[in-house]
Amino acid sequence: MRRVVVVGHGMVGSRFTELLVEADPDVHVTVLGKEPVPAYNRVLLSSVVAGSKSPQVLGLAAPSHPRVDVLTGVGATAVERGRRVVVDDRGGEHRYDELVLATGSAARVPPIQGVAYAEGLVEGVFVLKDMADATAIVEAARGARRAVVLGAGVLGVEVATGLARRGLSVRIVHLADRLMERQLGWEASQVAITSLERLGITTHVGASVVGVNTRRGRLESIRFADGVEAAADLFVMCCGTVPETFLARRAGLAVDRGVVVTDTLASTDDPHVHAIGDCAQPPSGATGLVAQGWQQAAALVARLAPGSSVAPAGAVTHDVVRVKATGMSMVSMGVCGDVDRDDPRYRVLSLKDPERGRYVEVVVAGGSLVGATCIGDAEVAATLSALYTRSLPVPDDPALLMVRALAGGGATAAARRPEELDDADRVCTCNSVTAGRIREAVAGGCRTAAEVSSATRASTGCGDCRGVVEALVAAEPVPGKSLVRSEP
Repeated sequence: MRRVVVVGHGMVGSRFTELLVEADPDVHVTVLGKEPVPAYNRVLLSSVVAGSKSPQVLGLAAPSHPRVDVLTGVGATAVERGRRVVVDDRGGEHRYDELVLATGSAARVPPIQGVAYAEGLVEGVFVLKDMADATAIVEAARGARRAVVLGAGVLGVEVATGLARRGLSVRIVHLADRLMERQLGWEASQVAITSLERLGITTHVGASVVGVNTRRGRLESIRFADGVEAAADLFVMCCGTVPETFLARRAGLAVDRGVVVTDTLASTDDPHVHAIGDCAQPPSGATGLVAQGWQQAAALVARLAPGSSVAPAGAVTHDVVRVKATGMSMVSMGVCGDVDRDDPRYRVLSLKDPERGRYVEVVVAGGSLVGATCIGDAEVAATLSALYTRSLPVPDDPALLMVRALAGGGATAAARRPEELDDADRVCTCNSVTAGRIREAVAGGCRTAAEVSSATRASTGCGDCRGVVEALVAAEPVPGKSLVRSEP
């Protein structure tokens, strides 16, 4: 029996383990997960902060397997490559034939004066990277009145709207000159700022935090670079991540920003050590998206079990970013942000309606939608996402894509009504699950969206396709059965 040790039981490590034992009957996998809970959906942690989802529903359903040992609350402290042994923090040793590092990333803590002691962050100061962070923020929010969120990327906007939903007065501070600068252009950012103001959130762009003031060891106020101070009893830093490479460095493996790996995801220093997910640095670069980690997991399984039916996954091509902002809809995809409107390859059309908090921009090339930004209209966003991910042709007049009334509901209905989805249409972009695969799962006995998710992995990524999955389940009736019941 070949022994594989996986360090990290997050979304990528758990996916790799599940795929490997399915593909190779002669492998035994030991998983070391330093968190005291099984794998869960980290993408939805901001929804826990907002109170729209409970921690319990984030768990990733993975059936127990006789050839898998998952050790929760057990971290790895050293890798002895000469003996092919991983040492854990309890002193246990785990021998391996192949070692997979799926250690993920850590929240970046900027050098802000007074933000941390030697023992950790000051009371009232948080990052959001794991379930413990999310539950601690929720607990602190119960007794807080004023919050400051540093960083207005996707996560920062989600956290800010989530805290506002809990009744806090929220300021969001961003060093760049516009919100979500990777996804939004100038006009889109202004509409987003106006929408946040309607939710009671004050936005400061082009600003930075230089220090925090405390009283009796607890956060009292935030100091900005321009000398202004703002009272705050909750401060959440959403400033990006850094790959978790401590174990790899200690083992003498090549590390740059992440663990340096080849195209086959093997360490450049040891062919029996591999890295996937946020901790890995492949030659093609890292996106930070869970979809890339899942693609790497499938590719590594195909390499380690070449006789299996698992095929190497293709490159992640559909970069749809959905912001889970409580109280506002925001989606971007493909070519977005600072679009060069003079580029002859692109035809760019936009609609700006700040009074309604709506902004829609589409980028068309060669008769296809190659990019879009949509704020304030979930149904139009659904239509654009469907066209983009399925590479469907756009109307002769792309302006029809931007206004639901002009479109007559045709394209939107096609994107929303389950009975009009072809079997080949992709429902879950994160996991490449089609409508046909979901229908097969229902025909095979799945009775709820949760059961379909367990069988197909649909909606276990960003979760935005959950409503479509539920609609597909409801549209496939079983005589005498009620297929959909209320789920948290």
